Amino acid sequence: MIDVRKNIRVAIETGKVYIGSKHTIRAILHKEAKLVIVAKNCPEHIKEDIYRYAKIAGIPVYEFDGSSLELGSVCGRPHVVAALAIIDPGASDILKVVEGDSK
Repeated sequence: MIDVRKNIRVAIETGKVYIGSKHTIRAILHKEAKLVIVAKNCPEHIKEDIYRYAKIAGIPVYEFDGSSLELGSVCGRPHVVAALAIIDPGASDILKVVEGDSK
């Protein structure tokens, strides 16, 4: 079982991660993202856009089991984070989340 919170933190510290819904959507459209993570309470119109664009681009989306405030805290940010895009996972195993190893 993958510890998603720990692996997000490791990816941020050792890899390349875009934080925020606008940056995430841009990374999807440019096919830079390897994985997209959205908070459970991400605004519905943003979530719909992310899922639609990610499906077209063939990029997996993982729904974080927590609020955007919790996701912000995991990212080390003092504010809400609705979505983030993993560009380079670094030393983390975060990409295994989409292989069904989590939850």
